[in-house]
Amino acid sequence: MSMLSLILSVSAVLFFGVSPVYATRTRTAVFAGGCFWCMEPPFEEIDGVIDVKAGYTGGDVENPTYEQVTGGATGHYEAVQVVYDPDVVDYDELLNVFWRQIDPTDDGGQFADRGSQYFTAIFYLDDEQKEKAEESKKQLDASGVFDKPVMTAILPAVPFYPAEEYHQDYARKNVLPYSRYKTGSGRTGFLERTWKNNEDVNLSTSTFHKPSADELKQILSPIQYKVTQKEGTEPPFNNEYWNNKEAGIYVDIVSGEPLFSSTDKFDSGTGWPSFIRPVTENNVREKKDRKLFSVRTEVRSRTGDSHLGHVFEDGPNPTGLRYCINSASLRFIPVDKLEEEGFGQFLDLFEK
Repeated sequence: MSMLSLILSVSAVLFFGVSPVYATRTRTAVFAGGCFWCMEPPFEEIDGVIDVKAGYTGGDVENPTYEQVTGGATGHYEAVQVVYDPDVVDYDELLNVFWRQIDPTDDGGQFADRGSQYFTAIFYLDDEQKEKAEESKKQLDASGVFDKPVMTAILPAVPFYPAEEYHQDYARKNVLPYSRYKTGSGRTGFLERTWKNNEDVNLSTSTFHKPSADELKQILSPIQYKVTQKEGTEPPFNNEYWNNKEAGIYVDIVSGEPLFSSTDKFDSGTGWPSFIRPVTENNVREKKDRKLFSVRTEVRSRTGDSHLGHVFEDGPNPTGLRYCINSASLRFIPVDKLEEEGFGQFLDLFEK
């Protein structure tokens, strides 16, 4: 480890309470959503989230106790610190989860818990997080989900102090008391009523979006819908791009996010488009597929959540990987159309 990396790692430990291992390989997000018991489980369920800690932040008292914070005089919020792998889950998705756990229009606390220690806030650690949080808040305000303005604050991160051990993973350690509290406080009922008919509301700050289920049925062909939405498979050697040799990139047919490049395409002999790697790793996610009496690694697009195909460890160098992808999940954009369609940043892949 270089001296600079060591300094950054130690700084992360002192300022945010993040271990050096996490600091050098992952990212951190901090959210305040009222009672931290209720904010841990939703983030812990997300693929790519490595650790979630309940704690205190935003105030002036160092290493406060629960009693001090709940007394309301420390300036601290009850909050959670989320350590995540940005190659698996992005900050947009964490924001999307956060908004769906709270009443962002409440400026006096959350549900049965009143006082500044239960205010909602997003604590940003860099300019990118700040911009995404602000844009996501605008999206929520404009979505029509709430008939009152969103009051959640967006604030610069300050030191985060982990709460006492008995507060960590409270929901898992105390299932019945936690369930009674979450229901009795009014949070469970509020979230169910609010999001029951708003599941398709898009709060992403990405320029790429997934259309609603009704829209997808209108814009996708039967085979495209079957493959992307029902995890189907098109026939080999009888699909649009298996033998395409033109230069360009392949984007998700649903969201438009860039997925693969012709510079990484090869003839695998399988009858489906095959690539040695994604053109942008952050737009592709992997999950275990246990269907067909075997365990395979499914490949899905991040924003569109389209089923793309599978990845196997029998590809050529330099990656040794074979991303076997359905043509029906893709739209091809030739090199001479990249600038016109907003993908000019990929032109350098094709310069000789």
